[in-house]
Amino acid sequence: MKTLIKNAHVISPGVDLRKANVVIERGRIKAVTSEPVAGPFGTVVDAKGKYVVPGFIDVHLHGACGYDVCDEDRPEAIEKIAEAKLAEGCTTFLPTTLTVANKTLVAAAKHLAAYQKNQRFAKAPGLHLEGPFINPSCCGAQNPAFVRKPDIKEVLKIAKIAPVLQVSYAPEMKGGAEFAAACIKNGIVPSCGHTGATLAQLMPAYKNGLRHMTHFCNQMTKLHHREIGMVGAGFLIDDLDTEVICDRIHLCDDMLRLVFTKRPLAHVQMITDSLRCSHLPDGYAFEMGGLKVMLKGGEARLVEGGNLAGSTLWMNKGLKNIHEVTGLPLKDIIRVTSWNQAIGLGLGKKLGKVEKGYIADLAVLDPKTFDVSAVFLDGELRTRE
Repeated sequence: MKTLIKNAHVISPGVDLRKANVVIERGRIKAVTSEPVAGPFGTVVDAKGKYVVPGFIDVHLHGACGYDVCDEDRPEAIEKIAEAKLAEGCTTFLPTTLTVANKTLVAAAKHLAAYQKNQRFAKAPGLHLEGPFINPSCCGAQNPAFVRKPDIKEVLKIAKIAPVLQVSYAPEMKGGAEFAAACIKNGIVPSCGHTGATLAQLMPAYKNGLRHMTHFCNQMTKLHHREIGMVGAGFLIDDLDTEVICDRIHLCDDMLRLVFTKRPLAHVQMITDSLRCSHLPDGYAFEMGGLKVMLKGGEARLVEGGNLAGSTLWMNKGLKNIHEVTGLPLKDIIRVTSWNQAIGLGLGKKLGKVEKGYIADLAVLDPKTFDVSAVFLDGELRTRE
C-alpha cells in the first residue's frame, strides 16, 4: 500500500514547494506534486503546512543520552545513539570514534556490526574514525596517549568487522599522502583534522584525492597572512568538503556567515560532533577517551585546560541556527544537512532529496521551532509527536 504525506511544505535542494503531496511506495518517493493524487493509501499523514525535508545525515557524532560509540562494555550504545539521532530527524549517521586504543576501536566496530543486523532506528552504514592518526599538538579533546602514525593496515582490519567510511587524520604526519591514496583505494573518505599542516603540507594528500576537512576551523592551523594554513585552504580550495559544527559555539555567528557566504554550499556539510552529553541536562560530567569533561552552560569542555570537547547539538537545531544566522533560503542551505553528505558517501543518487525515485527517508519539521514532528525511514512512519 502507498503512503501519502499531504499539505506538505517540501524543502529539498533547489525546491521550495508549498501545499504539496508526497507519495511513497515500497520505501521510495513515487511523486512530489501540487496536484491531487489517486489512492488508495495505507497511511495518510497530514503535514499541516509543516516542512518536509530530506532525513538528516550526520557524518560526525560520538554519542548521545549518556552513551558513546567507544563504550567497550555497552554493546547497546550504538542503538541508543541511533534512537536519539532519529528523534532529531537524522535518518543516517556515521558512529564516530575517538583517539583510543585499538581494542576499543575493535569493540566499537563489533557493536556497529551487531546493530547493522537489525537497524531499528537511524541507519548506520559505517564508522568514522576520528583519529588516532592525528597531530599530537592538535589533540583538542582527544587523548594524546593514544596518538599513532597513519596505518592503513589497522584501518582495514577494523573494516573487516564493520565498514569504515571515513578517517580523520593529520595529513602532515609521516606517510600522510600515501594514507590518503590508500583510503580512497578502499572506498574510505580521508579527511584532514586535528592537524597542524601548512597549505604546502596538505597538497600531497590533496593530489592523492583528499577532499574533506573535519570540523572546519576547530583544531586546525589558523588563517595567517604569511601562512594561510588549513582554514585558509578551506576558503581557497573550492572542492574541499568542509564539516561545520553549527551550534554557534564552535564557530561564532560571523564565522558561520563567512563560511556560508564564501564557501560553495555544494562543499559544506553540517555536523553535530555530539558527545554522550547530548540530550542530557547541564551539569552532566563524564569521561571522553580517558579525559574528564563537564557540560556547563550548554558547552562540553575538558575539566583540565578547558578545551571544547564536541557539542550537544541536534541536527534539526543546527539547521535552524544556519537559517537564523545567514538568512539564506532553506532550499539552498538544506543540502548541507543531507545531500552533500550523501554525495560524499557515494549515495547522492538515492539519499538527500525529496524527489521521485529517492529513498523516503524524511523529516517533518515545525516551521517556527524546527522541532521534529515526524520521521519516515524507508517510507515507514517511525516517530511522531
